[in-house]
Amino acid sequence: MNVTFLGTGTSGGIPVLTCGCEVCNSLDYRDKRLRVSVWIEVENKSFVIDTGPDFRHQALRERIPRIDGIIYTHEHKDHTAGLDDIRPYNYLHGIQHLDLYGHPRVLAQLKREFAYAFEEQKYPGVPLINVHEIGNEEFTIKEETFTPIEVLHHRLPVLGFRIKDFTYITDVNYISEQELEKAYGSKVLVLGALQRQKHISHFTLDEAIEVAQKVNADVTYFTHISHKMGLHSEVEKELPPNIRLAYDGLQVKL
Repeated sequence: MNVTFLGTGTSGGIPVLTCGCEVCNSLDYRDKRLRVSVWIEVENKSFVIDTGPDFRHQALRERIPRIDGIIYTHEHKDHTAGLDDIRPYNYLHGIQHLDLYGHPRVLAQLKREFAYAFEEQKYPGVPLINVHEIGNEEFTIKEETFTPIEVLHHRLPVLGFRIKDFTYITDVNYISEQELEKAYGSKVLVLGALQRQKHISHFTLDEAIEVAQKVNADVTYFTHISHKMGLHSEVEKELPPNIRLAYDGLQVKL
């Protein structure tokens, strides 16, 4: 199993000329973060979790050859806005529909924002998709089992996912003990950690470390990182031995 971090940042952490902070001015490639997404390769199958606004660039950069399923954590634009850029995958191996998996609330939002892809009479060239509703129960894609983990992003329910020994949770500021138990035994845990300061809908660095230590995976990678977190090279020095900051393009083999 191979996991590639397509993006590890947040819309509030994109370097801009007017910011001038040390992270936005950093020459360290690990401080250049696109919107959060991950690509999972397992048993010759290819899955993507979330398609943010940077998905086209990410797919080209990592040379993703095909997609067997796209799974959505929630409906916020920094996780869904790249849906239109799946179109080339419809045509790579002949005209075929791509399978999308999401909570009914998420799928309803996609149907509003990308209405042209769901019309009965489709304009030529629009994304071709099949939608599949998921909840907080296990589901399978191409014989691979995904276990949803329901967390809260302020008051919004968001789904994390476990596949084999890999667990992925992004936008989160609360996980119940019952849901967290689903992550126990993971070899690799990915967890959102936005910044050091308290935030209404995301774990802080300290809060994420506390949760990571409960799960006690072989290694935990923090993602959905804001520029307010600080320089990658400096933050890494503060972390426990089995906890690291993820960065765009990082590959992890399980």
